[in-house]
Amino acid sequence: MNPQLFFIAFLGVFILINMYISRRFIAHLDIKSIHKFYFRIFLFVNFFGIIGYMLGRYYADFPNWLYFLFSLPIGVLFLLFCTAIIYDISRAILKRIPISKRRRDFFKRSLDISSLALASTLSAKSIYNARDIKLEKIDINIKKLKKSYKIAQLSDIHIGGLIDKAFIKNLVLRVNTLKVDLVVITGDLIDIEMDRAKDILAELGNLNSTYGTFFVAGNHEYFHDIEKIIETLKGLDIRVLENENVYIGEEDEGFNLAGVYDIFGYRTNNYVPDLNRALKDLKKSPTVLLAHQPKYIDEVTDSVDLMLSGHTHGGQLFPFRFLVKLQQPYLSGLHQHNRELQIYVNKGTGFWGPPMRLGASSEITEITLVCT
Repeated sequence: MNPQLFFIAFLGVFILINMYISRRFIAHLDIKSIHKFYFRIFLFVNFFGIIGYMLGRYYADFPNWLYFLFSLPIGVLFLLFCTAIIYDISRAILKRIPISKRRRDFFKRSLDISSLALASTLSAKSIYNARDIKLEKIDINIKKLKKSYKIAQLSDIHIGGLIDKAFIKNLVLRVNTLKVDLVVITGDLIDIEMDRAKDILAELGNLNSTYGTFFVAGNHEYFHDIEKIIETLKGLDIRVLENENVYIGEEDEGFNLAGVYDIFGYRTNNYVPDLNRALKDLKKSPTVLLAHQPKYIDEVTDSVDLMLSGHTHGGQLFPFRFLVKLQQPYLSGLHQHNRELQIYVNKGTGFWGPPMRLGASSEITEITLVCT
């Protein structure tokens, strides 16, 4: 989509959301008119914060404190919208319950107070959650693996805005303390133009592991000159798996590590995933496949033992998880896809959009491949 058209469509959606909140939530609250006016002023200011966010994300550089303020309105508005829907439904149900007017008025006031408290509490909690990157440790049994290996998986970091050089430097320090055999990054690493990301990316060159760092592209790489991103990462000694595989470990004791381009390549007809090419000339050992989106698993053959993905953010903000589930077969965690194939979906190490997470923490995944 043309960037200008996307910008207009994006803002159009938020205008409609603002209208719904104003007419179906604020208008029905039992509060003074002046307070309703202030509430609508808040929505108006919040909307211009969204415009500021879009400008800061893609067109201009803002100080971090200002970018943080501009980042919040999208998440706050979304949580208000969800609250407004619940409020609207509850109010409709309350109208139809056969009780006295006195009781109905009492329950209506309680609904008003609890709805406002819910929106405020969830917004504050979401902001707090986004600051905390959890270390998820998991053991995965791999048939015919002769030696155990430890992998650190990062995904969906979305460099840009609040995901800055300090963020990446701290992330690298945390990963290095794990003393893993290899690091894998399963896409959506960059979300700004490369000219603005080079200094931040350079910090990833400090990742330490026995066999190195490996990367596969996510859909967001296609938005920001995927060719330049790949070349820059290679310059940092990060191995980009472009429909290919490498062998990890000593001869007959290791495993194949394969990687494909993202399925977004089907839309661009460029950097298209090719599983057959990625699995060509595999050694007779277990195979781990890196593919950004979980739904790529529908194309995976029985030559793969484990697929590592990201993309979903675990839903990031709780209500979104239901929308993500409509598009992706797995949202987060480890799943047995069929008799031979397992998949692990990382919830994302960073975040996209508002610095908010609810019901889906950011994660660094420490995966131990266990020999059986």
